[in-house]
Amino acid sequence: MDTLTLWQLAALAAASALVGFSKSAVSGANTISLAVFAAVLPARESTGVLLPILIAGDVLAVLIYRRHAHWPTLLRLFPAVAVGVVAGTAFMMWADDAAVRTSIGAILLFMAGVTIWRRRPAVTGGEQSEESGTPTASGRLKARSYGVLGGFTTMVANAGGPVMSLYLLSAGFRKLGFLGTSAWFFLIVNTSKVPFSVGLGLIDAQSLLLDACMLLFVLPGAYIGRKCVDRINQKLFEQLVIGATVLGGLQLLLY
Repeated sequence: MDTLTLWQLAALAAASALVGFSKSAVSGANTISLAVFAAVLPARESTGVLLPILIAGDVLAVLIYRRHAHWPTLLRLFPAVAVGVVAGTAFMMWADDAAVRTSIGAILLFMAGVTIWRRRPAVTGGEQSEESGTPTASGRLKARSYGVLGGFTTMVANAGGPVMSLYLLSAGFRKLGFLGTSAWFFLIVNTSKVPFSVGLGLIDAQSLLLDACMLLFVLPGAYIGRKCVDRINQKLFEQLVIGATVLGGLQLLLY
């Protein structure tokens, strides 16, 4: 922390505020925060610094949207996510920074493309919302696929947000159900990642000291997001989520 310049600290503070904003308004936008942290800090170590900040944002999001979660979807996702987290932990034991960035960036862009393609029949009523009905066999398979990818990406680079955002959009979730389900999902998953991150040496006393400074900026970001979310219509909300995913994927690939 002593080696960081004022401009680098300012960039980390802005990225921390964006975490709060993304948790309360546009999920997936925190991939930009991920890219900023990876640019200022060593990419691999930056994941350990960012994790407690994400958990703080998750707590705020749960306090705001806790009553809008769809628990059947969460319970269906968690077993597959656990598989992805274990796979991501194994990957982190040998992967270098370049491998982490390239893998996650490619996955995010691929998932954004799949989601855009899948949403075409949804416009004509061809896909059922998980919020309003029992999922089909293909829906359960989709949940497992996204769950494994979400667990893997969240363990490797805290980049599970865009993957799960794309899943919730493709499953037909509306804005509040999307935010409530996402809030509980990431509070539980990110908290469960802490022992793995400590074991990998990604969280230590020095990283927690930097976190203590950056947490001050999460709350105003969440407040701004909460004030903005009611003014964002559903179509714009979905476009912002997909756009943030694509931008985050490109940043990871090109950085």
